[in-house]
Amino acid sequence: MKKTRTFSALRTALTAATAAVLAISLAACSQTGGSTTAGTSASGDQTTFTYARSAAVTSLNLWTEITSNNAFAIDKIFEPLVSFDKNGKIIDWLAKSHKISDDGLTYTFTLRDGLKFSNGKNVTAEDAVFSIEQHQAEKDAALPLTADIASVTAPDDKTVEIKLNSPYTPLLAELANFSNGIVPKDFGGKSEDDFFANPVGTGPFVVSKWDKSGDLTFTKNENYWQKGKPGITKLVYKLVEDGTQAVNQLKTGQVDGIEDPALENLDELENGNDTKVETAGSWVTHTFFFNTADEHFSDVHVRRALAYALNRSDVTKAVSFGHADTAKTVLPKAIEYSTQDSIKPVDNDLAKAKEELSQSKYPSGFDAKILLASGNNAYSQAAQLLQSAAAKIGVKLEIESVDIATFRSRFKAFDYQIMINSAQADYPDADSIIDFQADPDGFSKSYWTSYSNPEVTAELKKAQVTPDGDERAALYEKIQQTLADEVPYIPLYSPQIVKAVRKNVTGLEVLPNNSVRFQDVKIG
Repeated sequence: MKKTRTFSALRTALTAATAAVLAISLAACSQTGGSTTAGTSASGDQTTFTYARSAAVTSLNLWTEITSNNAFAIDKIFEPLVSFDKNGKIIDWLAKSHKISDDGLTYTFTLRDGLKFSNGKNVTAEDAVFSIEQHQAEKDAALPLTADIASVTAPDDKTVEIKLNSPYTPLLAELANFSNGIVPKDFGGKSEDDFFANPVGTGPFVVSKWDKSGDLTFTKNENYWQKGKPGITKLVYKLVEDGTQAVNQLKTGQVDGIEDPALENLDELENGNDTKVETAGSWVTHTFFFNTADEHFSDVHVRRALAYALNRSDVTKAVSFGHADTAKTVLPKAIEYSTQDSIKPVDNDLAKAKEELSQSKYPSGFDAKILLASGNNAYSQAAQLLQSAAAKIGVKLEIESVDIATFRSRFKAFDYQIMINSAQADYPDADSIIDFQADPDGFSKSYWTSYSNPEVTAELKKAQVTPDGDERAALYEKIQQTLADEVPYIPLYSPQIVKAVRKNVTGLEVLPNNSVRFQDVKIG
């Protein structure tokens, strides 16, 4: 049977990390340190890349422990049959080709020739079958395969066949997730715990040294299938918890790159003598969510009034330092079928805001609260802008800031009226966001808004089984316009994915899920 998608740990962690990047730092302390010679890395040579990260890697289990600090170490070790490029397009990876049957029920993958694990052993289709079945069986899987899979088999050493009980178009995109990386059958004779303590995969790097409260050092996988890659022989994930220190270490050459540089530092880094930034579009949208079960926000005219009162572009300008796009729809532009460029949003029209409120149950206004997690200055600024906009139409909003644990428990219990949070696609398919934010029967009950529209539900279910093409595009176009009109949430902005590196670094590939590929990196 089709599995129910759960609330992804990665979704929480990635969006929290992105939000943290958008927060404004309050201090600018300095740190001394000698600069490196041009043409060398932080280690003093051209073969080691040192990457500053704000959190340590605590686990390498690709099925369960996948907060962002772990996820982007895991994807350097394990690789899936298919993956995606910086534009979110699905590409063959460990599979050299794939085929989907006309009825959408059979997916056939042919492995590349000469694939080996990092220990030198051949990769076979049986390894892929084992990996997918283990993922399916993992009761704590944070990113489960949600298709109704009938069987996973290996007709021969090079062929993997997945049969479905019913069509499910997002399957290929789900398989591109790093959580569907290939591991050796039976963990190469080890226990699962022992295997993930010293993992073997097909990725470009191998774990060399690992401090779960500090740094992680990778070395080059000498058996990597992309010949001549990676260009670097060592990759160091250096724990630098303070963002200002990370910037100073990049400027002085103590690190070669920063995973999440603060946006207020980007102009300085982009125009620095020895630094530059690399960007990509993201799968994240920061959003105001309405609890549509609340007496006030069950009224569509109230929701539309607040949406019309707010100028989303003002929010984007206030928090993003020019590194975000104002959102008009729930789907970021980096996801196929986004109608960002064509949708008609409910936005920035004070006269219409007043008209909508006059048609509501509360024409004279009312009092309500905006719930947000403390410590996020970007969200605080956005809440203040909504507060100010609402006041112009007679709605008094109080901002309630709570610690992150309380925030999560509150919104998951539907104990809020308005909240500001973020939505992150787990894989490059429109369903990853639409299903999560518009299905009242799903795990999150339409992302904890209680929003329900039977027509939208039917359309999203149809889109899940409709092959990619014009018909599927039309379904998602209609869904997005309905969501824009009924305003269960106000999409605010989609931030760019931004990495900062030394100017002598080339070949870094920034991905829309906030990860990077180091295969083509060169220093000097």
